[in-house]
Amino acid sequence: MKVLVTGVKGQLGHDVVNELVKRGHTAVGTDVEEMDITDAGIVRKVMTAEKPDAVIHCAAYTAVDAAEDNIDLCRKINAEGTENIAKIAREIDAKMLYLSTDYVFNGEGDRPWEPDDEREPLNVYGVTKYEGELAVEKYVEKFFTVRIAWVFGVNGKNFIKTMLKLGETHKDINVVNDQIGSPTYTYDLARLLVDMIETEKYGRYHATNEGLCTWYEFAEEIFRQAGMDVNVHPVTSEEFPAKAKRPHNSRMNKDKLTENGFKRLPDWQDALQRYLDIIR
Repeated sequence: MKVLVTGVKGQLGHDVVNELVKRGHTAVGTDVEEMDITDAGIVRKVMTAEKPDAVIHCAAYTAVDAAEDNIDLCRKINAEGTENIAKIAREIDAKMLYLSTDYVFNGEGDRPWEPDDEREPLNVYGVTKYEGELAVEKYVEKFFTVRIAWVFGVNGKNFIKTMLKLGETHKDINVVNDQIGSPTYTYDLARLLVDMIETEKYGRYHATNEGLCTWYEFAEEIFRQAGMDVNVHPVTSEEFPAKAKRPHNSRMNKDKLTENGFKRLPDWQDALQRYLDIIR
């Protein structure tokens, strides 16, 4: 199978291409230099020339706070860029897997979000990812929408790298303790995404590593596994103001994976250990 992967320079795109190659598929990795997704003409030119059997769309504008001040750019990439890809995917009869986010929900309550729950984004980033979901649903019949959260990988920046860097210069660190979710390792996620694209089990899914924690608990476990002596102090979101509103509840129900025969991801603590073994 020939699969076009957008955002190949990012944390997830990098691992998806490696996983595809490992399984003997032909992977066509693109980033803004090869295919600027905001340019409909370029998207058409590249996709019709390559004629992939499937597209795994990882490219996105993910700077959540900066998005509040850059609404047009964020929408151009996350919504319009996704629509450009979706339209050509339909034309060439390619499957499309779109990576979305828990930020399409309002982040309230304490029950896990279901894949078909009402979407009510609480910040600009969430709104534009929701608009991307709508574009995929409008134009593509053979689509997977996979919502992920709290992502970390070898390529690029993430919470773990930030904590390790801070831990080198700070003995005390304040971390938010009222937002709950599941960390997600791109290496594990890439395996699942390729499992999915090899099937016709289309629809909306949630995919994170197993287990729940707060950012504070995540930070504590990072330092524990890294053997670093850092005092982590729990604080509220109000004490740690950010430009964009963050969801307090990022729990996501992943039963649909099991129901469709997909293997769920390992516990997040196990993923963290394997990740630290690679980057340290």
